Parts: sequence; structure tokens; C-alpha cells
Amino acid sequence: MSHDTINPHEPVAPETEPADEVGTDELSEGPASGEGTEERVADGLDMEPVATAMAEAFGAGEQAPDTTGLRPIGEATYGPPVETETVQGPDNRVQITTTGSYPWRVHCSLIITANDGTRWIGTGWFNGPRSIITAGHCVFIHAPDTPRHGWVRSIQVMPGRNGASLPFGSFVVPRAQLRSVHGWTSSPNHEFDYGAMLLTEPKGDQTGWLGFAAWPDATLQGRTLNLSGYPGDKPSGTQWYHWSAAAALSPRKVYYTLDTAGGQSGSGVYVIQDGSRYAVAIHAYGGSGSNSGTRINTPVFGNLKLWKG
Repeated sequence: MSHDTINPHEPVAPETEPADEVGTDELSEGPASGEGTEERVADGLDMEPVATAMAEAFGAGEQAPDTTGLRPIGEATYGPPVETETVQGPDNRVQITTTGSYPWRVHCSLIITANDGTRWIGTGWFNGPRSIITAGHCVFIHAPDTPRHGWVRSIQVMPGRNGASLPFGSFVVPRAQLRSVHGWTSSPNHEFDYGAMLLTEPKGDQTGWLGFAAWPDATLQGRTLNLSGYPGDKPSGTQWYHWSAAAALSPRKVYYTLDTAGGQSGSGVYVIQDGSRYAVAIHAYGGSGSNSGTRINTPVFGNLKLWKG
């Protein structure tokens, strides 16, 4: 098969190396809350309850490694950004301290070890019991002609991390269990910047997971978007949440004024529908006018469902 005929959404793994369609049938795969407590969303609300009230801190568990000084994973491919933060106007992010409850525990702090042994920070989220979704540049670094280039060596995953506390412990995902798509691994194309970690054990049964959906523009326009993750400009390993409307939509991207910073690459961008949470994009980029993520269109939805299964 020639390079020109390879589907850019074709899944690829470390041991291996058409036209996009935005969902017209409102494809969706449902969420699950896992075990234990859940942050409930009242009927009619489209943002999390923490938007107006701070919750009580969750108790400490296993101690997390100190990630102070580690740089965001996006810099491993793109170099230091001109703007170190992509806060859109006033910084309205809310710190999440109840990270042991759903949905906060589905969001994972990542320590990514590259081929050259350097370590970087990122974010991922459970989309099923044995799969965690993240940005493509969290699993495959583009740095040609350097030892850093290619699939990363491993990723340490810390679900629901709260600073030094790891309420669900941590585990390491080796290179062989990473996935992305040809459209990202063949070149750093931001429109195909998504990937996954496949797990040997159903860790998500305890944390729960976000649903995900490929919805048409008419469904997404005017909706409130939610995002939570682990930004590098805040205290080490703390989780921060923000909400905002979609700024613009394209077949492969969602643009928004959600406040983010380096380290949140891979965060799930989700909407609340009938009290349930559905990711519609994977956050990957910042900018002075808007931030953006890879849109979950029909091909992306198919791969997320494949990796979940």
C-alpha cells in the first residue's frame, strides 16, 4: 500500500507502523461512574457543580513523585512555546480537590519517559475499563534525527492525582501497549493528534470513564464544553477544571476559550447531556485566540471504540 492511499485514521502500534465524516447519526458510547462516590450533575446543568462551589479535599493515598520542573510533553515535539500559558482572558480555572470522586478520578496525571530518558508531563482520561485516551504527541514524539524521536519508552499513569496524593495509586504502561494513528505517526499533523494506552487490567472498573461521541455541528454549536487536567503552571500534580462555549468547529478540530496550560495535552473535552458526560474532543493545542483539540468525528469515534474494546 502506498503512502498516498493509507487512511490517516488507520490505527498503528509501536511494533507496526479517506475523507473524514462528522457524525450525522449522533454516535455515542456511554460513560460509567465506577466504584464509590460520584459528583452528581443536576438536571439542566451543562457544567460541573464545582463551577460555583469548592468541595472538601479527598484523603491522601500513595505518595506521588515530585514532578516540579518537568516540562509539558508538547515541547518534546514542538519546542518551548512562545506563550507558556494559554489562559483566555482572566484565569477562571477551579482546582479540584475531590479527585477521588467521579468524574475527577477518570482524569490521569501522566509522566512520560521519552526514548532519550527525558521525562515530561501530560494528561489522559479513561474511556473504558482497559483504555486511556490522550494526545498523539503524548505517545509518539516527532523529533527527527534525535534519540527522542518515535514512540515513547513508557508512561506512568496516576488516576485522580491530587498533588502528592494518589488515591488510586499509579501504574506504568510500556511502549508495546501504546497506540495512535498513521496520520500522526507519519508526520506531526495536528488534525490527527490522538492516541491511547491499552491496559492489561481493568483499572477503569474502579475509576469509571467518560463516554465519547461523534456529533454533528448542529448538536455541538452553543454547547458548554468542560475540561479537567493537569496543567504545568499550577502546583505539581494538581487537577484544574474550566468550562466555556465552543468558539468554532471544523471537521477535524474543535476550538474553544477553555483556559488551559502546557501539561494538559490529552485532556478530554466533554459535554454534559442528560446528566452524563461525553467527550467530543481530545485537547492538544494552545493559542492566543483560542485553544483546540482533535475532534471526535466518525473515524476517531471508531478508533476510540476499537481501543476500548
